[in-house]
Formats: sequence, structure tokens, C-alpha cells
Amino acid sequence: FIKNIKMKKIIIAAIFFASCSTPQHDSSKEAIEQIRKADIEMSDLAAKIGFRQALLQYADDSLIIPREGKLPMIGKAEVEKEWAKKDTIKEVIWKPMRAEASQSGEMGYSFGYAIWQWKDTTTYSNYCTVWKKQKDGSWKFVYDGGNNIPAPADPSFFK
Repeated sequence: FIKNIKMKKIIIAAIFFASCSTPQHDSSKEAIEQIRKADIEMSDLAAKIGFRQALLQYADDSLIIPREGKLPMIGKAEVEKEWAKKDTIKEVIWKPMRAEASQSGEMGYSFGYAIWQWKDTTTYSNYCTVWKKQKDGSWKFVYDGGNNIPAPADPSFFK
């Protein structure tokens, strides 16, 4: 019971001090453009050097990638190890359709659609990538996930 009272006091004090802080400059619009740009640049790089290699260049060391029916891959080293065992993707093209960012401009996400070209198959997906601004001002993703979707009625949508 005493712990609960102390915790309530701490929470009330934290809310009070947070409400007393000066308003933060809204950096979200600039961050949204930077996130969209990073996502597009990563897609362009994937067309040149391959999907997995491009993602690894834009990945934060602590990234998380969920997997269907399995535990997620956590950390760049685990992702590199798992991807070394996978079939080669012939081509993947993606396009961000939306991006949002925190007011501080330090975190955000992009959402979009992708076309996957495998040896004998074409599949379509949507994706959501969570981005974190690095100390040097660049953007790295910390989470990337998606799922398959039906083929679009108009495939030029992806161009």
C-alpha cells in the first residue's frame, strides 16, 4: 500500500513537471520529408545492390524484424545471419505512401507498398518501417514489417 502511495506521488510529480516545461519546437514536418527521402533512397539502393544489402546499410544495430510464425529477428547481426540462408530476391520495388514523425523529429514511420519479384513469382505487400534519427542526422530504421496483399487492379500504381 505504501509503495502505491509513493508511486502515485512520483507520477503526479512527473506530470506536474512535464506540464511546466516549455513548448518544444515542432520538427515533425522536416522529419517527415527526411524519412520519405531515406525510404526512397533505400529503395533506389536496393535496385542497385540488392534488397537485403540495402536494408542492412540503413538498419540500426538494434533493429527488429518480425517473422510469420517465428520469433522476431532482433539485432543487425541476427538479421545478417538469417538472411544469409534465404533465397535470392530477384527484385523488390517499394514506394512510401505515407510518413509521420514525432514532434521532436527524432522518430517516425513510413508506410507503403511493394512488389516482390522472385525467380518464378511476383507478390505484393504493404510495409511499415519505423525510423530513428541518428546522432549524425542520418536516419536508420529500427523496425520493419509487412504482409502480403492482393495484386493491385492497376500495377502502374507502384511505378
